[in-house]
Order: sequence, then structure tokens, then C-alpha cells
Amino acid sequence: MTGKAPQVEPINASAEGEQIWLNVIGKMEETWGQLIGQQVELERKNAALEEAHAFMASVFESMSDVLIACDTALRIVRTNTAAEKLFAPAGQSIVGVRLEDLIASASGVSAMDVARCMSRRQGLEDAEFQFSTSSGALPFGVNGTLLYDRRKRLCGIVLLGRPLGEVRRAYSELDQAHRHLKAAHVQLVQAEKMASLGRLVAGVAHELNNPISFVYGNAYTLKRFIPRLIAYLEHIHAQPAASLFAHERQTLRVDMVTSELGSTLDGIVEGAERVRDIVADLRRFSSDKRSAGAVFDMAAVVRKGLEWVLASADRMVETRVEVEEPLEVEGHAGRMQQVVMNLVQNALDAMEDIQHPVLYVTAKRDGTRVHIQIADNGSGIPPDVASHIFDPFFTTKPVGKGTGLGLAICYGTVSEHGGQLTARNGAQGGAVVMFDLPAFAPDGACAVMPEKG
Repeated sequence: MTGKAPQVEPINASAEGEQIWLNVIGKMEETWGQLIGQQVELERKNAALEEAHAFMASVFESMSDVLIACDTALRIVRTNTAAEKLFAPAGQSIVGVRLEDLIASASGVSAMDVARCMSRRQGLEDAEFQFSTSSGALPFGVNGTLLYDRRKRLCGIVLLGRPLGEVRRAYSELDQAHRHLKAAHVQLVQAEKMASLGRLVAGVAHELNNPISFVYGNAYTLKRFIPRLIAYLEHIHAQPAASLFAHERQTLRVDMVTSELGSTLDGIVEGAERVRDIVADLRRFSSDKRSAGAVFDMAAVVRKGLEWVLASADRMVETRVEVEEPLEVEGHAGRMQQVVMNLVQNALDAMEDIQHPVLYVTAKRDGTRVHIQIADNGSGIPPDVASHIFDPFFTTKPVGKGTGLGLAICYGTVSEHGGQLTARNGAQGGAVVMFDLPAFAPDGACAVMPEKG
């Protein structure tokens, strides 16, 4: 029995060993399959990651905005092409440079402000930086986002900056174009309004002219006859039989009537003259014919018009005059002098309640235009008046002191001479009325002034 036992045990041990090896090989194959699958998945993810990295890199490089990534010490660790072109000399890089070295001394936001934001765990939003570049200090609008690592620890900040100069210039050009469009619209509406009213006023002036001329002429004729009538009555009253009519003379108040005849007719003549002047203004306003003018010195016209108005003023007015000479323009000197006198008189009227009135008159040439400006230190133009200031028959003066045609006629006269008349409130108060005219060019072309060196 003892001799057979060694023969059974090796057989059992060999079977168990083979089974163990089969299990090991199966596990190895299973593990190898898992490794192969994981390798394939890892390669796929690496390919996707590389594609994402390439995409992000292309996005960063194609950005026109400046991108700067800094660590917690505000040392630059990564930038894009736009930042390298703007800050780094050719062939060099700004990686490793401190952020404070890129910020100009005049910047409203410093590197210390960025560090404070990081310490408070706050980003930046539309912060205005001044960066030092090869073109000098340039303004940038900067937004900043904090960077964190996998353990949620702060590891830096990413700054994205956009140049403000181009944005501001675009907004400025847009705003200027909008202002020009509004001004052109106002001028167009005003011109159409003036044209329509001109046709109406021409008919009214024609209808008024004949009866006013009749009243005016007969009033003067009657005024010449009054001395004869008074002399005749005085002769009758001197007769002995005049006492027979003393009662009728007293009852009919003949003496009072004869004493009032002169002043009554003077009032009629004055009213007729005023209506005659209004008709003349209406005709000038409605006239759309511009006859050939002559070349004249606008500087002399401004000085003479100012002198004449001030000579008839009832109070002393301080005047500050800056007039370049000569200022040659082409047109009608008399009509332009009337414009100047009207504008100066309006300025004096606006300063009636001012204790120390000051009148500012400037005239100069700028390129191909001659600019005239008349300003005062009065109360200015009320907002509700500004849009109607050049309308015919619109006036803020009391009844009897203005017809509302002065500025309308000035507007038409300046327009006929190729200029524009505008009015606004001055920065320091008061009203500012200005107009420009084409400067005279002897050769008929646009005159070009030499640059002041």
C-alpha cells in the first residue's frame, strides 16, 4: 500500500498546476485586453486633447485682443501673437517679464491693483489700463479672470485687453456723423419752411403795399393842410362876429380838436411808416433772387455795423473785438452789414437786465471760410425758444418792439450768400450767434490758406 501512494499524488499535482496556469493565462489575456482598450481610449482622448489644444491655440493666435496670462507673482507665463507684436521687440518674447513693466506710469490701474484683486479673489471688469508700447502709452479696456489649479488653489490671472483708441474713434466718428445728420435735417426743414413762408409772405406784402401807401400818402397830405385849417379858424375867431358862435365853439371843443390834430396825424404817419417798414422786410424776406454782388471786406463791414449800433445804444457796453483783416467775401456789403447790425442789436437787447453787459465779436478766416461770431453774457436762449429762433414772425420781445422777421431775414441773407447761420448757448452763459461765408478766391477756385507754422 505504501508503494502505490507516490504514484497518485504526482498525477493530482500536475492537473492542478495546469489548471492554475490556465487561470493565470486567462487573467493575463483579460488584463491585456483591458490594457489594449485603455490604450485605444487614451490615444483617442490624447488626439481629442491635442485637437482642442490646437484649436485653442489657433483661437488665441488669431485674436486681435491682447491676451496675457500671469502667475501669482504677476510674472507673464503665456501670451498670444497680438501681445507679442505689441509689446515685444522683433524676435523676442515677453514671457517671464513682470506685468508692472508693461504698464505705463500714467495708467489709472497698476499692477498693485491687480494683485489686490487676486488677494480678494476678484476678477477685473472693463478696467482701463495704459500700456507702454513702441508707439507710446495706449489705453486698453481690460477684463481679468482668475486661474485655479486642480486643487482649487489660485495659480494666476488671465488678462484680456482691447485697445480703446479705435473704439473711441469709431464712436466719435459715429457721433459726429449723427450730429451732422441732425444739423442737415434741421437746415433742410428750416429751408423748406422759409421757402413756403416766402411764397405766402410775398402775396401778403403785395396786398398790404397798396393800402398802406394810400394811407401814408394821404396822411402826409392832410398834415400839410392842417396849418392852413388852423390859420383859417384863427382868422374867423378874430372877427367881431365870432362871439355869436362862442357857445358852439365851446360845446364842440373846437380848440381841443385843433390842438390834437398835429399829434394825431403824427401817430397815423408813424404807424403807417412802421407798417411800410414791415412790408419792406416782408419783401426782402420773400425775395429769392440773388443778383450779382461784388467783392468786399467783411472785416470792415463787421466793424462799421458794430460802431453804428453801439453809437445809438442807450447805455455803455463793454466790447471785446477780435477781427482779422482783410476778410474778403463776394456778395452785397449792405445786406451783410444789416445782418451784423441786427445780430448786434439782438445781443444788446438780450443784455438789458445785465448790470455789466459784455459783447464779444470775433471774425476770422479758416481755410476757405470766413467765420463771424457775436456773443453776449445775457440769460441765453431758453430751450423752448431754440427750435423757433429763426422762424418768421417769432419773437420774444414785447408788442411793438419786434416783428419777428429780423433773424429770419438774417438767416435768408446768409443762406443766399452761401453760408449758414446758427445760434446756441455759450459754455460760460449767454447766447452765441455765428455764421460763415465762402472766402473770396480770385481764380474762382476754393481758397486755401497757408498753414500756420
